[in-house]
Amino acid sequence: MSVTDAKTLPKAFDAKTAARALELAQETLQIEADALLALKARLSEDGGDSFITAVSLLLQCTGRVVVSGIGKSGHIARKIAATLASTGTPALFVHAAEALHGDLGMITDNDVVIAISYSGEAAEFIAIIPIIKRMGAKLIAITGNPDSRLAQLADVHMNAHVDKEACPLNLAPTTSTTATLALGDALAVALLDARGFREEDFARSHPGGALGRRLLTYVRDVMRSGDAVPSVPANIPLTAALLEITRKGMAMTAIVDEQQRAIGIFTDGDLRRLIEAGQDLGKLTMADVMHANPRTVNPNQLAVEAVEVMESFRINQLLVADDAGKLVGALHIHDLTRAKVI
Repeated sequence: MSVTDAKTLPKAFDAKTAARALELAQETLQIEADALLALKARLSEDGGDSFITAVSLLLQCTGRVVVSGIGKSGHIARKIAATLASTGTPALFVHAAEALHGDLGMITDNDVVIAISYSGEAAEFIAIIPIIKRMGAKLIAITGNPDSRLAQLADVHMNAHVDKEACPLNLAPTTSTTATLALGDALAVALLDARGFREEDFARSHPGGALGRRLLTYVRDVMRSGDAVPSVPANIPLTAALLEITRKGMAMTAIVDEQQRAIGIFTDGDLRRLIEAGQDLGKLTMADVMHANPRTVNPNQLAVEAVEVMESFRINQLLVADDAGKLVGALHIHDLTRAKVI
């Protein structure tokens, strides 16, 4: 939308107002980007000791990481807890105000508490931190004020100070919450790397997501099996094999030997090429026209590996054979699409 195109603007939103909105958006992103770059530089001011010590405490934690905040910091704390939990660090969120009224019982001496308060003077934290410390839990504070009481009480303080908020009034938490969230992400990434957290681990905690489907779905979960798999012996006439292809609806058939081992494959594409070449179909057997030594996958392979084979060789069907080479199933590209593997 052009800011000068009045026809596309609501009646109360003229071109001047639109231009101002775009200007503020760009200023907001610039202010927050500058703050993140300043935060990056600040991490190494003490040789990175604060950050490294925080990561070390979290790695040594035998309980859970309890992330706590109030107000906008509470929303950020909840997101950081969720990110930690999904990347291999058991974590939960506890609202600082609720901790005063019973939720403090969720914290044990084996836990590490990450307390988030930009001012570092939130009354709720000041009230519960001494109890947490007496309990024996370790405390990591993320504030914008290294001289605050929360920073002074913490085992480790991480400075999330920003020069100004993106809010034109310099009041609404904007830049400060962005910086705090980024610092939480930095902790999560450092931890998952130190733990050797892999794609497979991520998939186990995200089974409903696309990555979970790709990494937790096996060929045996999506393949066609039993009578749904088209297969014929090598000595059968091509015309009879075409009936099997039509019945099973996979646009191909496997060719098997007496031990039901997959020794060949024949597809609709092969049939079209025979017709184009003027072959007398009535005189051909499957042994004459099949592709010998067909590509196969094992039922215990990941379905995504079957996709890679199909893409590499530009094929739409794939036979599934066990370790002895016996035909146990078949895959069509549509099976993988329906299973949302691709």
